[in-house]
Amino acid sequence: MLFHTTKKLFTKIAGLHRPVALAALSRGVSTYGRQAQSRLAGKTVLLTGASAGIGAATALELVDAAAGDLRLILAARRTDRLNALADKIAAEYPQAEVITRALDVSDYKTVPEFVPGLPAAWREIDVLINNAGMVFGLERVGEIDPRDMEVMFNTNVLGLIQLTQSVVPGMRARGRGDILNIGSIAGLDPYAGGSVYCATKAAVNSFTHSLRKELIDTRIRVLEVQPGAVETEFSLVRFKGDKEKASKVYEGTEPLTAEDVAEIITFALTRRENTVVAQTLVFPSHQGSATSLYRKS
Repeated sequence: MLFHTTKKLFTKIAGLHRPVALAALSRGVSTYGRQAQSRLAGKTVLLTGASAGIGAATALELVDAAAGDLRLILAARRTDRLNALADKIAAEYPQAEVITRALDVSDYKTVPEFVPGLPAAWREIDVLINNAGMVFGLERVGEIDPRDMEVMFNTNVLGLIQLTQSVVPGMRARGRGDILNIGSIAGLDPYAGGSVYCATKAAVNSFTHSLRKELIDTRIRVLEVQPGAVETEFSLVRFKGDKEKASKVYEGTEPLTAEDVAEIITFALTRRENTVVAQTLVFPSHQGSATSLYRKS
């Protein structure tokens, strides 16, 4: 509502009633800069973990910034949620092209089949957003369930690497592309009770930096966004559906929202081709580290 009010006020004050003036005040232009829409125009974006949280918010933010001129491949395990998201996008931006596909990146051995299995017209990926991730528990070393270790490494590291390997050759051949990995403060500032999860996100950080150096002779950008405290389904998954435990994680705080992170992702992807937002650590106002979070009494 604030944006629409601002647009009306600006138009009234400036006396601009022409359609071109209103188009220049679209959300994508005003939020991300005058060139943002054109820099996304017509691109094919593959987004994992798109069924909820940061993934779903990013899909909506990108298609909005592109004013609908975007092709989205929404991938996740929960296809019912993907289809609902696709319907929402279609209702708001009928010109956007969206397909949904089931993808469980934890089954990393099957991940290389994903891109070749897409319709031929959708296989040239311009933007890969590796968002899918998993965390389980706060157990300390000596108490960690090996099955939880396996799922976290398979999802956060091996699945991410396999999908990235699927798109890099095509991007190299075309001489362009964006690969954006969702890391975490946990990959930079490990904490007690998060040894395995922190190790997976540290691996994502190292992989991202290595990949950027390997592609330094190309126009392929490699980016990483590392959120701090974000209130999504993350904690509910961590505690395996225990809503009471999950609700206490951010009690007395004001964490980031999925939309906050989606805006950062969209900003990074809409910079000039020669500008690489290589690493972005994003905190809410009252966070200073992985474990330093101010709580109101």
